[in-house]
Amino acid sequence: MLTHHLNNLLLLLHLRRPSPWSPPTPLDWLLTSPLQWLTSLLYRHVLLPLRGRPFHPPRHRRPIRVVCLSDTHNLLPSSAVPVPDGDLLIHCGDLTVHGSVAEIQKQVDWLRGLPHRWKVVVGGNHDSWLDEGVRKGMMMMEKGGDGGEVVDWEGVEYLCDRALELEFEGGRRLNVYGWGAVPWCGEGFALQYDREKHPWKGRVPDETDVLVTHTPPRHHLDLGLGCGGLLDEVWRVRPKLHVFGHVHYGHGKEAVYYDECQHAYESLMARPAKGPLYDLIPSARWVDAFNVLRHGVGNILWKWLMLGPGTNNGGLLANASLMYGDSGKLRNPMTVVDL
Repeated sequence: MLTHHLNNLLLLLHLRRPSPWSPPTPLDWLLTSPLQWLTSLLYRHVLLPLRGRPFHPPRHRRPIRVVCLSDTHNLLPSSAVPVPDGDLLIHCGDLTVHGSVAEIQKQVDWLRGLPHRWKVVVGGNHDSWLDEGVRKGMMMMEKGGDGGEVVDWEGVEYLCDRALELEFEGGRRLNVYGWGAVPWCGEGFALQYDREKHPWKGRVPDETDVLVTHTPPRHHLDLGLGCGGLLDEVWRVRPKLHVFGHVHYGHGKEAVYYDECQHAYESLMARPAKGPLYDLIPSARWVDAFNVLRHGVGNILWKWLMLGPGTNNGGLLANASLMYGDSGKLRNPMTVVDL
């Protein structure tokens, strides 16, 4: 009882996060794993930035500008913050709140009216009508619903476990694969799968340049809610750009190099957090944290002293959620990437 009251007090004082979908507070980290916290800060805010940009667009060729957004939930960006111009517009799902045809169509019509040459969309767990199983339940609940309504996707490419090749000015091409499937997050949501029986193994085409999903990969811009199976698939395919949403507070960009430093980081973050005292006991956790530092510093020295700037050959992860937390407002900035 005392613990319950203390926890409520800490929540009231905003010293603990109210749900797993909120970012951990410093106290949350201290009570779970200070080692993971400090290592993640070092990895994301020191080691990765010091390596510079993970890649550069081809020289002497016009870059392909990709504009990414996600989790608009029936809302449209403010006219004061227009959608940036670009060649490819990607929406990573959760266009709606309840997922009706009318809600989805309104968002699609808005996307269709934007000037980008290509528009690509995947569904999200809130976009109920896009899941055939959930759609049947919606039809049963709606009086007089006969299932005859459809979404008009003209001018917009809807990807549901589908790949396509896009051609741009100057003859450049991008191979894009998209699917909005997410790990189970509650009854009534769309496009869900059992986290332990994920469907990703071998699913993404090897030649994929841009991967579009709704769920994040595990341990990256995900608050720990992403999919480990998707992370394994990303390691296998290594797309130049992987864009997603779903976890609103995970908004941002993160470079990936698929190297020993990243592997050590993911290994540490995957280990169960058992409290600060457990972190003091020498274990494999210490080895992971040391390897993050060792390989990270080595990579920085190799780039800047041996090979020089502009030699990075990595990829980019982007959580493009526009919704700021559960505020009901599109406050996060849009994500723009030049490929």
